[in-house]
This record gives sequence, C-alpha cells and structure tokens, in this order.
Amino acid sequence: MPSSLVQKLEELERRRDALASEAAALASSGDRRRMVSVLRELGSLEKIVSRFGEMRDVERRLAEARAIAEGEKDADFLALAREEEGNLSNRARRIEEELRDLLTADPEDARERVILEVRGGTGGEEACLFAGDLLRMYQRYAEKKGWKFELLDVRTTDLGGVREAVAALAGEGVYARLRFESGGHRVQRVPKTEGQGRIHTSAATVAVLPEVEDLELDLKDEDLRIDTYCASGPGGQHVNKTASAVRITHLPTGTVVQCQDERSQHKNKARAMRILRSRLYEKARESRDSARAEQRRSLTGSGDRGERIRTYNFPQDRLTDHRIGFTGHDLPSILDGGLDPVLDALREKDREERLSRL
Repeated sequence: MPSSLVQKLEELERRRDALASEAAALASSGDRRRMVSVLRELGSLEKIVSRFGEMRDVERRLAEARAIAEGEKDADFLALAREEEGNLSNRARRIEEELRDLLTADPEDARERVILEVRGGTGGEEACLFAGDLLRMYQRYAEKKGWKFELLDVRTTDLGGVREAVAALAGEGVYARLRFESGGHRVQRVPKTEGQGRIHTSAATVAVLPEVEDLELDLKDEDLRIDTYCASGPGGQHVNKTASAVRITHLPTGTVVQCQDERSQHKNKARAMRILRSRLYEKARESRDSARAEQRRSLTGSGDRGERIRTYNFPQDRLTDHRIGFTGHDLPSILDGGLDPVLDALREKDREERLSRL
C-alpha cells in the first residue's frame, strides 16, 4: 500500500480515537447536538479504520508467508506457502481497493433522507409540464429502489403542470444516488400546448438537499418569522377559509419556505421547518467546505439552479448529461424512472476524480 495512503489512514485512525473519547465524555454532558454530530462522524470512520486494521493484519501474514516461502526447501510445503502468498496478496489488493472507495466517498452519502425540489423554469406552461414529468420520474425511481416518497408541497397549473414541488425521499443510498441531480434540466420537444408541431426548448430546475435533524442545526426562534394565510388550490373550499398555510422566513439569510398542502396549520409548519433546515444546512455546508465546492465545480458545476446539466431531446430520443458527456436513449423509459445508467456514470466519474486527489 502506498505510504501516502497509509498516512491518510493513520490520520483517520487518530481522528476516530479522538472522537470515541469525546463521545464518551459527551454521554454525561447532555449536549445532544454535539453528540449527534460526533456519532455521525464516528460512524463514518469506523468502517474505514476497521478495514485498515484488517489490511495491516493481511500484510503481516503476507510478509510471514513470503519469508516461509523464501526459506522452504520441501517442494510440497513451498507450493502451499506460494498458494497462501497468492491468496493473501489478492486479498490485500481487494481491501486496498475498498479502502480507496471508502476514502473517496462523501460522508454525506450515508444520509438516507433528502429533500427534493422541482420547479418549472423558462418556457411558460411547457416548462411546468416538464417539471411535472421530472417529479414523476423521481417518484418512479424511488418506487423502483424501494424508497419512501412523500410529497410535502406542490403548486400546479391549470393544465396539470408543476410550478413548484417539494418532496421528501427516504431509503438506503438515496442521497448517494441523487446528489448530482441538482441543476437545470432542459427539454426539447413539441409542447402539448403547441398546435403547429414546432419543437420548443423549455427548462426546469432540480435541487437535492440532505434532510437534517433539528439537533444538527441551531435555529433560534428570534431568527424566524412565521406567517399564516389561507391556502389556495386543490383541497376543497375549506382551504380558502382557514389560515392553514404557513410561510417561514429565516431573517438572517432571507430564506423563505411555505407549505399549504396539509389542512392542518401544525402539519404545514412542521413540513416547512423540514425544508428550511435542509436549505440552511446545505448553504452552511457549501460555504465552509471549499474542497467539496471545488469538487462540485469540476463534476457538477456549482449546483446552481440556473446551470444546465442535462438535456432531454425528444425528437432524437436522446438524453445528454453535459457534465460528463453521457448519452442515453429511450426517453420514455428514463422518464419512467430508468435513471440508473446516467447516475452510475456520474458516480463513477466522481470516484475517478476523488481518487486522483488522494
């Protein structure tokens, strides 16, 4: 194993030991917020350190097998020693590859809950119809993966398009799979609203945010302005008579979240707080993590909603991801949740870039 890799692993081992000591001290302190943070990081390091320990044991046994083989005169024993040496050498290579994968993984990938936001962009009604197609695509993908999909808030158009939708997805690997979906998605097709058969270009935006617990983010009551108002849209006449809709403004950042889909003001407030925590957490994480920001610029760009990351070309039945030059076909299948080929390609490119920086 390269010495640079060993040094990195030893550094993480020391960090694991320090966190373990801190967790023991926090057990009686009552500082739940810090405890959650420590345990999350500790959990992400345990597997790496455990595999590193296994690697050292295999390397020790490999050295012993080589020493035995070098001094062995008996042909039968020499063959056994060579066989053991080969088996251990193969095992060492497999563990080293696993360690590289673990080292290049984003700690956030372990999160099993995300907030998904989809909005219609440029293109009027057709853009909102496309946003609706994207929302359904992610919902179908979640169903295929066995994830939970919960629609938190949605604003539709008269033709059934989606102006804005927010959903919560939960399941194993959900953030690791969807983390590169944030950005601008462009569609080229004949709109349902177009009677002349002309191809139009419209766009929608997607944001995928890790959902965080309230203990992970300190939100002060004095930093929040909470307004209630009468909801509009589907849900029955009562929504226009009852102030059940909730709008929360985070005053320090100007971030605004609103929810109106539930009939209960309490439920709408709870949903809005989930979305607000995720947005604020993502902002704070990106501002303090310059390394991650550089990684996102190299692979997925800034992640800004205005940045075009993918085009869905219906006349040519082609999907193109502009960040990695990926091309796929059979758009009906893709929009029915067949996202694995492009997501696999994005993850592999990300892994290659992370490996190059080790």
